[in-house]
Amino acid sequence: MSAFLATIPSPDRGVWHLGPIPLRAYALCIIAGIIVAIWWGERRWVARGGTKGTVIDIAVFAVPFGLVGGRLYHVITDPELYFTEGRNPWKAFAIWDGGLGIWGAIALGAVGALIACRRRGIPLPAMADAVAPGIVVAQAIGRLGNYFNQELYGAHTDLPWGLEVYQRFNPEDPDNLLNGVATGHIPLPESPVHPTFLYELIWNLLVAALVVWADRKFKLGHGRAFALYVAGYTAGRGWIEMMRTDTANHILGLRVNVWTSILLFAGAVAYFVIAARRGPREAPETLVSKDAAAASDASAPEEPGAEPEHAKVAAEAPAPEKPAASEASGPAPGSAPAPASAEEPKKTDES
Repeated sequence: MSAFLATIPSPDRGVWHLGPIPLRAYALCIIAGIIVAIWWGERRWVARGGTKGTVIDIAVFAVPFGLVGGRLYHVITDPELYFTEGRNPWKAFAIWDGGLGIWGAIALGAVGALIACRRRGIPLPAMADAVAPGIVVAQAIGRLGNYFNQELYGAHTDLPWGLEVYQRFNPEDPDNLLNGVATGHIPLPESPVHPTFLYELIWNLLVAALVVWADRKFKLGHGRAFALYVAGYTAGRGWIEMMRTDTANHILGLRVNVWTSILLFAGAVAYFVIAARRGPREAPETLVSKDAAAASDASAPEEPGAEPEHAKVAAEAPAPEKPAASEASGPAPGSAPAPASAEEPKKTDES
């Protein structure tokens, strides 16, 4: 009994049903993370001088792109889960059952953000700096979904914070234990295990704190805060990934995500150093979206004492030429009127 109390218990299920509607903890955690990232990113963007509401507009593009990219990365790196004999390939679209690769989400989400930033006329690196800590906190919240799904854990451990994992049952679909329920709390043979999801959750929160501290102290700009997030996250993801026991493809003895972490860490550090040459953080006026700037110019009042625009135009117009003295005095008495010149302009109602 004392050994059980010294471990972390797992929830008995990850799905609840509200009538015919399933409420999945994994999806709720993803949604909560997105909301936090948008809210915090918006506050940081406005604090830097950006237009209010811009992060929400960017998210309309970035979030759908990111979800698609995250699923594509997962399916591409683990195709045997969906396209081998006995597997259902349509499950590749079942995003609610878990399986999002963060690097696919970041990569394709950045494409969506780039499209939106260009539409608003703002620099993508500055936007990336604003949302960086919110993104890594969203990842931390998303790891709670792995806890409810009872997945992505490590090997057996006798440490006090070991995670108890239980056998789940699903009478309607015996092969789909992810949607099953743990009745009787029967531990799996490897239980208790390392809660690697918890390790990554804590690491992500530490990375968020690091990015905020460095950004305030050094006024990071031009994507350097985002690069620091990537470098910090991958430094932890690499060793945590090697602790996991879930099925994964290997290259030269290392899991695919470990290689991805190594390459991205090197790239992020290089970018962090090179981007420092671009000088101080972006000026606040460059963060104002073109729509807001146009609206501000249109509604700006004229300066006191300034000459109205129509008066300026009239003042700049050339003065009409004065007629010659002979023409001004008219024809001499008794003389015939001068014939009309062919080049004399005709008077119209517009003159």
